[in-house]
Amino acid sequence: MAPRVVSIEADGGSRGNPGPAGYGAVVRDPETGEVLAERSESLGTATNNVAEYQGLIAGLTAAAELGAAEVDVRMDSKLVVEQMCGRWQIKHPGLRPLAAQAAALVGRFSAVRFSWIPREQNRHADALANAAMDAAAGRPSATAAPARPETTPAPGQPSTTPAAPIVGSDPATAPASWEPRPTFTATRLILVRHGETPYTEQGRYSGRGDVPLSERGRAQAQATGARVAELAPSVAAVLSSPLSRCTATAASIAGALGDVPVRTDDDLIECDFGQWEGRTFAEVRQQWPGEMDAWLASPRIAPPGGESFTQVAERAHRVIRGLLTAYPGETVVVVSHVSPIKLVLRDALAAGDGFLHRLFLDAAGISVFDMWPDGGVAVRTVNDTAHLAAL
Repeated sequence: MAPRVVSIEADGGSRGNPGPAGYGAVVRDPETGEVLAERSESLGTATNNVAEYQGLIAGLTAAAELGAAEVDVRMDSKLVVEQMCGRWQIKHPGLRPLAAQAAALVGRFSAVRFSWIPREQNRHADALANAAMDAAAGRPSATAAPARPETTPAPGQPSTTPAAPIVGSDPATAPASWEPRPTFTATRLILVRHGETPYTEQGRYSGRGDVPLSERGRAQAQATGARVAELAPSVAAVLSSPLSRCTATAASIAGALGDVPVRTDDDLIECDFGQWEGRTFAEVRQQWPGEMDAWLASPRIAPPGGESFTQVAERAHRVIRGLLTAYPGETVVVVSHVSPIKLVLRDALAAGDGFLHRLFLDAAGISVFDMWPDGGVAVRTVNDTAHLAAL
């Protein structure tokens, strides 16, 4: 059984940059230095940075499989450490998906701390990475992994820096939105609810069912695309729930922005309403009065056969963490549903759970907020629908 806290040492490299590449990762018990897991793999032809990120991903995956709750990540890659902490922008488009994958894994732990270490303190992972590079180059490895266990660095070396905060940071410790931040540039998120569907018009719970846009919904999507293009002429990415009512809305927005690629993320899907799917509020109140009262009283209660808002929030937070890491200082459009958007806004505003049942989000409504790597949040717009007035 793994301890609650584990340390990860990860490395990656390439002979030629790009060239034959590979990575290595070691998961340890930080108290004893015992090796709990090793991971290494040849990557064919890749760059140093790609291999380093792959080493980090492999180490985080192994720690998650061991059931660890907290992780100390130690790497000799300054670039990966600084980018995962949100202090350096990820300018190379090939690294952004890897950073997002790593950030999603970070979200599976209660705490992840990143620190840079000198290469000599990362010998085990370095040896594994070199062996993988040799294999990628098609020759026997000249480097053997060090004997185990290997002692961990002395306390205090190096200093440890926590991973970048997410929406939902403690408002008592997060900087206020009006505090100056000369070092950082905010990441701007434009949250868009999908256009209208037949269920929207009828006031029916619409969760995992793939209900398409109505004719009015398609017109709303076109108007929303034009509005987003006015708000943000330069957008780094458009992210969407995989359901067609969102992807169609996202496609209209991407077209208005100049055909920015649309990427789907399952974590942005609507809440699973279980047995309430396709029913109106009045129908649910009549058939499940007790369950409805419990659901309204606590975000931890799920509809019969469905998903709680707490579970939806965990998914939404993974997305936000990933975007903050992958697109620091840039603008990203997120097209999703009522529940994920409300939950993100609840935490951005440091609001209570009652907010979830008091905020109304119109179809094709736009909300905008900024996030800084130091935990600051500034909500600028909630449920803007001015672009729909002429429809």
